[in-house]
Amino acid sequence: MSYPNRPGASDPPAGARGGRPRDERREREILAVVGSLLAESGYESVTFEEVARRAGASKATLYRRWKSKRDMVIAALKAGPAYREGPDEIDTGSLRGDLLALCQRLDRTMRSADGQTAMLLLQAGLEDPDLCEEIERSVGPTGARLPASVVEAAVRRGELPEGVDPFPYEEVTGAVLLLRRVNGLQADDHYLETLIDVVLIPALHATTTTGPPMPAGIFSGRPATQPIPRHSGGTP
Repeated sequence: MSYPNRPGASDPPAGARGGRPRDERREREILAVVGSLLAESGYESVTFEEVARRAGASKATLYRRWKSKRDMVIAALKAGPAYREGPDEIDTGSLRGDLLALCQRLDRTMRSADGQTAMLLLQAGLEDPDLCEEIERSVGPTGARLPASVVEAAVRRGELPEGVDPFPYEEVTGAVLLLRRVNGLQADDHYLETLIDVVLIPALHATTTTGPPMPAGIFSGRPATQPIPRHSGGTP
């Protein structure tokens, strides 16, 4: 996916980092603007031009700090409430416990502060799937993905057969938790345990049956998109 706001020939080269040292306070102010844009209008609304305008900064200042839009967004997420320090491995000793821990983490991520990460996760899967990978790597595991280590541990314990596809977890969990969040509905442990027992675990088992490959999900791959039909007039 290309961005029209990447540095061009007239912008300072990425390697040019001379001049005055960074003002950390000023950088936090700029990243707060990025966060506000994410919360207001989503990923596509973040451009170097708009961030510079709102922050009262030059585009050259932004390019000296971040060489791409993605880098700037990741920096804003790291500076925001969804970021966690330290290792975040999921290993409770059971598949059910691991899935519950992942669901709880994703619900917390989606409900964090202004909720910017929640919408970003959904949009990134549709508009820039590689950004999902960057979020998981740079910000820390969000719970949107089903880690291979969780599946492998469940196979070793005999809780899952070989060949499980993570599609059910990665397509269903994020979607239902996002829907509950935007409608002001809680996702307490009773709800999450029911989701796991009735939907997620049976669905993971079902992916090992013979049939066509699983499609790419919003949170897990590169889903095919199609244009929204536009009605020329009359009743839709």
